[in-house]
Amino acid sequence: MTRRLMPARLGGTVTVPDSKSAWHRELICRFLASQPLPQHVSGDDVCRTLAGLRGLQSGVSAVDCGASGSTLRFLLPLAMALNRTGMEFTGSSRLLERPLSVPYPVERTAKGYRVTGSLSPGCYALRGDETSQTVSGLLMALPLLPSPSEIVLTTPLVSRAYVDMTLDALRRHGVTVRPTEKGWQIPAPQTFLPDESPVEGDWSAGGWWLAVNALQGGGITVQGLSRSSRQPDRAITGYVTRLPETVDVSQSPDLLPTLALLAAVLPQTTRFTGGTFLRRKESDRLHAVATVLAALGTTVQELPDGLLIRGGTPLRGGVTLDAFGDHRIAMLCACAALLCDGPVLLRGGDHVSKSYEGFWRDYTLLGGKVEVFD
Repeated sequence: MTRRLMPARLGGTVTVPDSKSAWHRELICRFLASQPLPQHVSGDDVCRTLAGLRGLQSGVSAVDCGASGSTLRFLLPLAMALNRTGMEFTGSSRLLERPLSVPYPVERTAKGYRVTGSLSPGCYALRGDETSQTVSGLLMALPLLPSPSEIVLTTPLVSRAYVDMTLDALRRHGVTVRPTEKGWQIPAPQTFLPDESPVEGDWSAGGWWLAVNALQGGGITVQGLSRSSRQPDRAITGYVTRLPETVDVSQSPDLLPTLALLAAVLPQTTRFTGGTFLRRKESDRLHAVATVLAALGTTVQELPDGLLIRGGTPLRGGVTLDAFGDHRIAMLCACAALLCDGPVLLRGGDHVSKSYEGFWRDYTLLGGKVEVFD
């Protein structure tokens, strides 16, 4: 499906969806606390986790993770902790290229990974610079084991705030995790307790509207965001006020496409660093962002761990952009099109459903102009 996106000024009020990062963790903790699971959640990724947990309840032989790294890295160790030997985890080809980072008792199959043994208590030495999802998956699974375990980081941890979100979810569900100098000690066995706290709004989604609001000089009100949130993308509030000349994205990687749009429009040169691991997301996100902005007339240099963007040149329309199969690149293209000097064609805009099911609805309600072609 192709969309023609016209330049437009947005205005009005938008309420962000629930945080997909928070929902992944909340669903797992509710499942382990024997709480009822919701009938429906928003976003393809969270739907995959919900379906996977129902599969664990019913004893299915396979869980399809789709393109969701969180689903794979969270549910795989959980299945091992629950002794589901033989269960297979499948997913998109891109997902299966992304690292697991742990020598789990699994065998690689034509479609994914098959569990060959149980998760064992012990000391897990993990690289912290590949993905924080592996750490979070173990933190939620290890409390179920018959004796304590420890996680030791062998390299600095990227996306630390996502681990903080996991620790907060565990705390609310009555699970104790003790920090150490290089990681965490996990007492076991522990029992997960029910918790009815609401799921907070998604700062990753809200960041797009906040960025557009800043670039067009106001007009958009964003509702549903907690200023006390642990989500790393809450940092957008500072960046829309002042974007530094150098930005380390290692702790808020999902903001890179949003911040790159700011950098492309603002009359400054911005260097983004700390993003090597972004090459292993739904797309090679450094390359995808660079390609999109270059097509729109921005001078961009792709670096091994980031980007160098020379901003201030008006964005040009009259081009066709591709979302690279990546929800965040699709939203980058959509928001950039608002600021162009002519229409833009976008292929792959449906990928926004991975994290923001109602993106195009909100886009048009705020005044975005979209024509859809088969």
